[in-house]
Amino acid sequence: MRYVTDNRLFNAVLLFTIIGEFLLPCILERYYPEYNGKTMVMSALGSPQSPVRLIYNLWLVWLGSFLTFTAIAYFVKTRIEFPVLSVLILLSIGIFAVGAGLISGFFSVNESKNIVTFASRIHGASAAIGFMALLFFPLLNGILSLKQEEMAFGIVNIVSFILALICFVCFVLGDKEQFENTVLRYEGSWERMTLFCMYIPFLCKSIYGLVF
Repeated sequence: MRYVTDNRLFNAVLLFTIIGEFLLPCILERYYPEYNGKTMVMSALGSPQSPVRLIYNLWLVWLGSFLTFTAIAYFVKTRIEFPVLSVLILLSIGIFAVGAGLISGFFSVNESKNIVTFASRIHGASAAIGFMALLFFPLLNGILSLKQEEMAFGIVNIVSFILALICFVCFVLGDKEQFENTVLRYEGSWERMTLFCMYIPFLCKSIYGLVF
């Protein structure tokens, strides 16, 4: 039986989605003069004040939809041989897809953190839960890879988890007043680095699926 995750088209779309997650904000911020990618989170591109909010929020909906599909595809492939890990990976990717993707796409955060609305509260909570869920994806995927005797993938995934955890802590601390004059103030950069580390398993699998 050939699984969806082994399909070249699936891996091509996955690779496109992961690259787009970083490339699109770089393009959109050129049309949003008030936006600073180093200090502002990517979600601000979808704020009511943003001239590119429609494009970015549509992207979040796409991201959430495709990663939800990806979570199910990964689950179907591994559920028989690794039932517990498959459920944990499903939850890890799925909660991120729904929280940081779909819900965040429909409920926008404001450009300024001082402006709090019902939508921004929903966005903040769902995105935070989503990030914390995906944070464990590299670790879970690393354990799965080691069980499948894919040692290189396993090591890369576990290192990715450690780096993601470090970057996530820096990202969270960057929001604290006592760190506003330190390197941690670059919240946007820490967010991107955290995401990149969490996405490394997707990048590795998609590239491997396209090459081999």
